[in-house]
Amino acid sequence: MPPTSSAPPWDVHRLPRAEGSSVLVTGGNAGIGYFIAEQLSATGATVVLGSRDPARAEAAITSIRSHVPGADVRAVRLDLADPASLRAAAESLEVHALDAVVHNAGVALDDPPRRETGDGHELMFGTNHLGHFALTARLMPLLSAAPAARVVTVGSFAAKSERLDLDDLQSRRDYRAKRTYGRSKLAQMYFGLELDRRLRALGSPVQSLVVHPGGALDSLTPPRPPVHARSAGARLRAAPAALLVQGKHAGAWPAVRAVLDPAARGGQLWGPHLFGLRGTPRQEAVWSQLSDTAVAARLWEASCHLTDVDPGNLRG
Repeated sequence: MPPTSSAPPWDVHRLPRAEGSSVLVTGGNAGIGYFIAEQLSATGATVVLGSRDPARAEAAITSIRSHVPGADVRAVRLDLADPASLRAAAESLEVHALDAVVHNAGVALDDPPRRETGDGHELMFGTNHLGHFALTARLMPLLSAAPAARVVTVGSFAAKSERLDLDDLQSRRDYRAKRTYGRSKLAQMYFGLELDRRLRALGSPVQSLVVHPGGALDSLTPPRPPVHARSAGARLRAAPAALLVQGKHAGAWPAVRAVLDPAARGGQLWGPHLFGLRGTPRQEAVWSQLSDTAVAARLWEASCHLTDVDPGNLRG
């Protein structure tokens, strides 16, 4: 079935109102996560930033409030590489129901050496995938308490050319930083789609969607000091790239639409409409490797074993 779009046409600059809803954005203090949080705040939603660094979270909150007067935004401490912090973060949300969580935070290492979390997991796989996998389990009671909650997992276009090695998920035998990052994001995307299949089988009202930001560069991103600064020189040097990619404010659009658009549905993949790299968000066909449900099921079972939790348990 070809991708469909909602009617009336979606306008990234005229978002629907969302007063009374609560959204957690992991990594909402910087990069794409910051702009997801800023744009959702403009709808009247209560936005909670999940952040490891209280000072950076406070800077982000100040910036959001300066651009969105009256924004209802706050932060909770969240370290996805530390399982002990996940339950505490869920409890500190202080909400009776959670309408959406955007799994955006991530670690990207450019060079060796291979690093591990405190639990001995490869850092990028352990943070980007396992951390969000376990966090979802902790949040499931709050998500299930909402009328129609959404789990939105932010993948990466870098994952499109990757394949998972189910026998070496931790990259112990063959570690290459960029490939390991791409595979960690691919694992996240498998998780988001498999989660929706399991939620549907359980008759849950919670839906799980997957998005990716396309190509999103700092140099094409509007300044948000002190969260993000951009020199005039950097902007000029990056101008030719704007034909193919975009800034992180635009990279946030698919996630924001997946949270807000009533026409979006669980199990869908959303990304930029121009070659998957830039432009307004649209639903796109699920990538061929992500359609392999056998791989998704094996990854799920391995993730349950590695985290000792199961997001498919709606009691959390």
